[in-house]
Amino acid sequence: MSALLVNPTRMELTRIKRRLVTAKRGHKLLKDKRDEMVRRFILKIKENDTLRRRVEAELSIALSEFAMARAIMEPQMIEASVLYPARTAQIELGVKNILSVRVPTITIKQESLGNTVLPYGFADTSSQLDIAIVMLAELLPRLIQLAELEKTCDLLADEIEKTRRRVNALEYVMIPQFEETVRYITMKLDENERSALTRLMKVKDMMLKQQEQL
Repeated sequence: MSALLVNPTRMELTRIKRRLVTAKRGHKLLKDKRDEMVRRFILKIKENDTLRRRVEAELSIALSEFAMARAIMEPQMIEASVLYPARTAQIELGVKNILSVRVPTITIKQESLGNTVLPYGFADTSSQLDIAIVMLAELLPRLIQLAELEKTCDLLADEIEKTRRRVNALEYVMIPQFEETVRYITMKLDENERSALTRLMKVKDMMLKQQEQL
């Protein structure tokens, strides 16, 4: 790693040493933040995976029932049957911080969740359609929870990657560059001191010789 292009002075050496201390402190803080984000990310991923498996299993059953209903019902009747919602809900959107990462919150107002009501008559519809609509309506809160979890996981993954790049930049570029610059300036200052000492010794020898000649 090459040193920074700076003047090899004591003032510059002090400034670079301060930047090196700051970089090392920032590296440790970012590394700790990255590790904690990874820990929370893993917990969210496990929670997301469990919920997704449950939702997919229930969706699979509901869609299977819906497919059976389509096989025995007229398309116009199915379209008319699902024209109105079987369940309503009001949601509140918000934001929370997870280690300075702004993630969304989606909360269902429980008082807004009405009972599931089949909005059609039963004379021209099949029981399979009833089952599918009831299951899909009951799935609504879990689908909203899954959406919140998946967006949170996406945002955490992006922030982990950004933090990882910053940690690597500090660890493999900035800190080594500062350390190399400190070594370079120290070496130059030592060389200057040795040169100055050599000149003083030569001047002293010349003065002694002149004194002897007098």
